[in-house]
Amino acid sequence: MGLRKSAPDAMAPPPPNPGGGAVTALADPPAGLDEVADIAEAGPAAAECESTGAALVAAGVLETDRFAEASMEAAGDLLTLGQLLLSRYGVTRGDLAQAVATACSVDVADSSIGELDEEIVARFPEDVARQHKAIPVADQDGTLVLYAADPSPARRSQVESATGSTFVWKASDDKTVTSFIEQMYRSSADVGGLVEAFAEEDEQKSAADTVAAVDLSNDKAPVVQLVQRVVGQALRDRSSDIHIEPLDDRLRIRFRVDGHLIEAFTLPLSAHNPLVSRLKIMSQMNIVEKRAPQDGQFSTTVDGRDIDVRVASVATVFGEKIVMRILDKSKSMVGLSELGMPAETYKTYSKLVHAPFGMVICAGPTGAGKTTTLYATLLEINSTGKNVTTVEDPVEYVFPGINQVQTNAKAGLTFATGLKALLRQDPDTILVGEVRDADTARIAIQSALTGHFVLSSLHGTDAVAALHRLLDMGIEAFLVASAIVGVVSQRLLRKMCDNCREPYTPGAEELAVFRQHSGGSEKSVFYRGAGCSYCSNTGYRDRIGVYELLKITPEIRRLIVGWATTEELRRLAVAQGMRTMLREAMQMVEDDVTTIPEVVRTLFAH
Repeated sequence: MGLRKSAPDAMAPPPPNPGGGAVTALADPPAGLDEVADIAEAGPAAAECESTGAALVAAGVLETDRFAEASMEAAGDLLTLGQLLLSRYGVTRGDLAQAVATACSVDVADSSIGELDEEIVARFPEDVARQHKAIPVADQDGTLVLYAADPSPARRSQVESATGSTFVWKASDDKTVTSFIEQMYRSSADVGGLVEAFAEEDEQKSAADTVAAVDLSNDKAPVVQLVQRVVGQALRDRSSDIHIEPLDDRLRIRFRVDGHLIEAFTLPLSAHNPLVSRLKIMSQMNIVEKRAPQDGQFSTTVDGRDIDVRVASVATVFGEKIVMRILDKSKSMVGLSELGMPAETYKTYSKLVHAPFGMVICAGPTGAGKTTTLYATLLEINSTGKNVTTVEDPVEYVFPGINQVQTNAKAGLTFATGLKALLRQDPDTILVGEVRDADTARIAIQSALTGHFVLSSLHGTDAVAALHRLLDMGIEAFLVASAIVGVVSQRLLRKMCDNCREPYTPGAEELAVFRQHSGGSEKSVFYRGAGCSYCSNTGYRDRIGVYELLKITPEIRRLIVGWATTEELRRLAVAQGMRTMLREAMQMVEDDVTTIPEVVRTLFAH
């Protein structure tokens, strides 16, 4: 994500090259590009990558040094280069497709194409489409026409070798092709066929009978494949959680995507018992017990990606509901500089977390991204010269070189007892997953006052409220004022889908909210997502953090000791330069990152 600049030093993204300014081939590459090829590692499409960059630089779309940076990371892979240019460097899809077409000596894809033909798509293997980001859009005299994000000779050879066919290639871009792939290759049809295989099973059979009937040990059993399809589709849809819910007349499966639940599948109730039994076996849970809540987990591989799945069951009036939390181990951890913090916030926060002692708190409601921020902070401060230890519930990601402890209530290992144990391990930095009670808070604060650096999370509506939460727990004000060096509060806002972005006129109430909290902005053109297959018709895709950083100054400390109200503390913090989450969120509206309704939904609801 990188750092985000806040007003008044806000910098707009590079201007698009709409429609016009066609990207053309060059006889001689611009100065500076000769070195790019020498610096970048050789890859399967190194020449095409260089030619793509030359065309973009010549058209004024991209600066030479920025292309050199992207080229280094892409290492000669045209597909990776295209993804980077779209996501980080402000290159539009049209400009990229034109440059790639020029570099690969193919025609550019038609950007106005509508719905695809299912029969044509069915003639091209899904696994090849997903791996190589190519999708058939037409039949030209018996030969499929492919739109591809990477139509380089090397990629064409791989695809044609894998399929045993030849194709007519046209240059597109990763976002367009991915949108078509997700639209055409969803698992709904396959799931329906698998359900039919055991739809006749008696819904009243016991769990043990159901397990025997569908043979859960057989990888080819319909219910086994059903689980694989559901988990696979959830992963491809960027889902964080899967909800399997028995209703009175059907089985509903929903995915949580970007913080919102969307209905993915509707199955007959006959699928419920086999599906739940299969998941219990995979998670090493008791398949016979249906009344008591249970927890478990399993690991699997989907599309070559290793994932961990945490499973929780609870009895409802219509049967057991299952919720699965997906942890994608193949994803690299996000660094602190990639969270999307404003540049000044990042600079101040980075200084705070490199302090030798003291306590930094990350505040926010459930699902606000606190764990991601804490983990990014660990990556920032971890080194071989420090003993970094954590106590978590649960350990979501394993870090090399960091000692991580998971709580175990049955063994008497809580946050409080675990923290006491860690203090005898000669720690430099301690991460406490969450301050849930007064005992944990008191021990954490005492640790910060005795020469350790402590990180933790706390439920709170904003940075100032987090301080009062500690006071309300019974922690003495002078201890809070002495130990805490900073509080960062955050939320996650959905980002506007740039695949279907369109201008619109906000209503009077929306506009009034924006004018009131945007610091006097005179913005007149607003955008929103119309909804498309790329964003599951929500108008949003992905999320970004919005942050509020409270640095504890001597003046703030005096107010804390004097039990000042949250309003008094906030007023002083703002006067000293703190930018509130609401102000930062409106800056994102100003920069066309998100929308006014999304800001209102996320920040005014708390």
